[in-house]
Amino acid sequence: MTDNAITPARLLPWSSPEGRPCYLLTDGSGQLSRAADAIENVQLDMADALLDHAADMIEDQRVTTGQLRFLLARMSEALTDVRRIAESRGARLLAQPDAGTGANSGR
Repeated sequence: MTDNAITPARLLPWSSPEGRPCYLLTDGSGQLSRAADAIENVQLDMADALLDHAADMIEDQRVTTGQLRFLLARMSEALTDVRRIAESRGARLLAQPDAGTGANSGR
């Protein structure tokens, strides 16, 4: 018997040139899915690095307003990326058969 369940579209970690979200219909095992996973990991690593940099800048009394504005702009971009990743991963979790039911199968 084949599983004819509809696979929900995956929100990708990038936007179209017009700024619209991009989606992928996949089972999660293809080349484009792996590329999206890799990009998500890079985006999360960049967000971590920005947080570390922000902590250093907060402690430095010589930081200029321009430097803080630049950091804030990059952090805003990173937060947008992290939010998109969370939305994408959350949707994929909800699409899993026993997601959120708390059922322990076979235990």
